Amino acid sequence: MQQTLEKILPHVQKPSRYTGGEWNAIIKEWHNIDVKIAFAFPDVYEVGMSHLGLQILYHVVNSRRDALMERVFAPWMDMEGMLRKHRMPLFSLESRRPLADFDIVAFTLQYEMTFTNVLNMLDMAGLPLRSAGRNKNHPLIIAGGPSAFNPEPLADFVDAFVIGEGEEVLGDIIDLYKTTGYLSREDLLEKLATIQGVYVPSLYRIQYGTDGSVTSFAAVSGAPEKVVKRVLSDFDRAPFPSNPVVPYMGVVHDRIMLEVLRGCTRGCRFCQAGVIYRPVREKSPDTLARQAVELVQNTGYDEISLTSLSTTDYTRIRPLVTELLNQLEHKGVGISLPSLRVDAFSVDLAKEVQRVRRSSLTFAPEAGSQRMRDVINKGVTEENLLDAVTASFGAGWHAVKLYFMIGLPGELEEDLDGIAELAIKVLQAGLQCRVAKGRLKVTVSASSFVPKSHTAFQWEPQNTLGELKRKQFYLKEKLKKEKKIAFNWHDPETSFLEAVLARGDRRLGDVLETAWRLGARFDGWSECFNYDLWHRAFRENSIDPGEYAYRRFNYEDVLPWDHIDAGVDKKYLIWEHKRAMAGVLTPDCRAGRCPGCGLCPALEIKPELPGGDDYAPLQNPLQ
Repeated sequence: MQQTLEKILPHVQKPSRYTGGEWNAIIKEWHNIDVKIAFAFPDVYEVGMSHLGLQILYHVVNSRRDALMERVFAPWMDMEGMLRKHRMPLFSLESRRPLADFDIVAFTLQYEMTFTNVLNMLDMAGLPLRSAGRNKNHPLIIAGGPSAFNPEPLADFVDAFVIGEGEEVLGDIIDLYKTTGYLSREDLLEKLATIQGVYVPSLYRIQYGTDGSVTSFAAVSGAPEKVVKRVLSDFDRAPFPSNPVVPYMGVVHDRIMLEVLRGCTRGCRFCQAGVIYRPVREKSPDTLARQAVELVQNTGYDEISLTSLSTTDYTRIRPLVTELLNQLEHKGVGISLPSLRVDAFSVDLAKEVQRVRRSSLTFAPEAGSQRMRDVINKGVTEENLLDAVTASFGAGWHAVKLYFMIGLPGELEEDLDGIAELAIKVLQAGLQCRVAKGRLKVTVSASSFVPKSHTAFQWEPQNTLGELKRKQFYLKEKLKKEKKIAFNWHDPETSFLEAVLARGDRRLGDVLETAWRLGARFDGWSECFNYDLWHRAFRENSIDPGEYAYRRFNYEDVLPWDHIDAGVDKKYLIWEHKRAMAGVLTPDCRAGRCPGCGLCPALEIKPELPGGDDYAPLQNPLQ
């Protein structure tokens, strides 16, 4: 293999994607290890190596003496062609062993548009695509990540899904695997289903109605009726890599990623992450300061990104930033934050964070009108945004990015007008500031609403393709006269297919395989996405994709993901949906009022509160 690889690499783009050998990579003595796992990221190296979850699980598994984890990424088309031409199976970076040699191949599902890459990687590994075609001699194929919260489109291809956080459950899977070498594959899968957070699709029988909708799920062989997600209770003591693998090539997030908290209780009604990563858990400042110093020493990076779903909600953010800069500023190490919540914004904090180096600021008002922001429970006002950007421009920033979403439930023409008007007001605030005026730039990005499982909007249809295109053109025309405003939008066909897969059931398995065989790869990349292939795949399987994207579910309908328990009660999501349609806000439970989502009593855990432990109930819908 090594000689063939040396012949191949000079003929592909970015050969360092496939060489391995990076700083802090771990290579273990293969024959002394009981359980061998390949972490499979179904996208290119530079995307996968920017994923913190990979680094965490790589550390968790390789910290054990009895297990190893190696990495494999989706090869770009040029490398795929060379591997197939030379009949080389897909291999891991550390030992360059074929994936078929591993005991477990673990995929992460960060995005529905990577599903065809999962199939392609299985095929390039020489493994049967479908779980039913594998035997005891094949690796166990598992998958986790946010898109696993509706696992059904991939159910025929994956042996078992991990629902929730993987740090502990992966250890449980390793422990079980070590003791079951004598079992048949079917018996192993039945044993796996007894682990909390593990879903084995083959142990569930599904019934469909005459209209193709799911009517019932039935568990067999002792599998649970509902698979409850796994949650880390003591996040401050959770394993975290102080010596992550450092790529030799530039990657998407080429910096230290320091996770300060996990979860979000803001309750944006379109946001799946805000549900599946609940409850909020924080690390202590002492833990974070220690990890930051170790990471700088072990990687050589000069920037630390404080990551979470809402970093400025970290209860001790200001003293943390001050402490980190006091310890690391003399080494030229800067601190960065992800997009800032308008209502939590502090110019003084931003100035503190970016005193080493200054970049653009990013805000996500999400909607252009207050009515629409109340519908989605964003909880910020136009005044909040304008106050924040005015202060930003006055403090020396000249580039601002604004993120909006179009096609939200209940959206009207005036809501689109509000996006354009708000962007122009931000621009005007900059033009009135001498400091920012010369190099001023406002970037407006408009993504399309995609209904996701386990959210208050899971029952809502997506706008039609024609409607999304009309709204994009409308905004483009509204903004084109403003030369200092750049307008970006997402490809509507991609958003449509994302909605189909996000709301799909097992009938989409045949469509996925057909699309892959027709050549679908890297569907999340605009230069690779070919909607015509998917249109043909749906037609060949006699499935109308609009049945998934455009269907309005009723509350009493069986949803394709109802057997997956994300912790937030379905009754609460119904209550939230009704409040959304009435334009009624629901406060953050960390402000001290429990809205009654059902997660804390179900998982026997509480979110960390900034002001103590006293809750005032908010007309709990579950009581």
